[in-house]
Amino acid sequence: MDEKQLLTACRNGDRKAQKMLFEMFAPKMYGVCLRYAKDEDTAQDYLQEGFIRVFSHLGNFRHEGSLEGWVRRIIVNTALEKLRKTDIFKNSLEVETALNKASDGAQVIDQINTADLLQLIQSLPSGFRTVFNLYAIEGYTHQEIGDLLRISEGTSKSQYSRARQWLQQRIIQKEKSDGKAR
Repeated sequence: MDEKQLLTACRNGDRKAQKMLFEMFAPKMYGVCLRYAKDEDTAQDYLQEGFIRVFSHLGNFRHEGSLEGWVRRIIVNTALEKLRKTDIFKNSLEVETALNKASDGAQVIDQINTADLLQLIQSLPSGFRTVFNLYAIEGYTHQEIGDLLRISEGTSKSQYSRARQWLQQRIIQKEKSDGKAR
């Protein structure tokens, strides 16, 4: 069954086709959800809600890009909507210019494995985590992030800078503690 046939079957309510579509994308999309969620249960909630939206909007997919990209966009938007409802930026300070990137940041991040980095990203405060994911991983601009989250571009820059600093500090601490453990 090719992609168009699968989508047609899903639109027609074929449960087997829907299960195939879910199983095709769920592992990658769960990874996306983990980056925005504070824990695995929340990530599962985002994934479930996102796929409900995917299935209810399959008729809107126009085959103009990849199906995976379309699904990812729905999953990310679902996570963002849930985060906006919790008002993750209510305590954010408006900062028009973000702090300069630390020069050793890339070197520090190169020294940590993916699982540890994901765990650190999940432990970021919610506002930091959301902006970091959108900018560093999803590739949105600060202006786009501001529009998506209904915050200013300056707040987005500030949240991203603070997230990087927070991550760098935790990575350095981890490296020091791992060095002592040897």
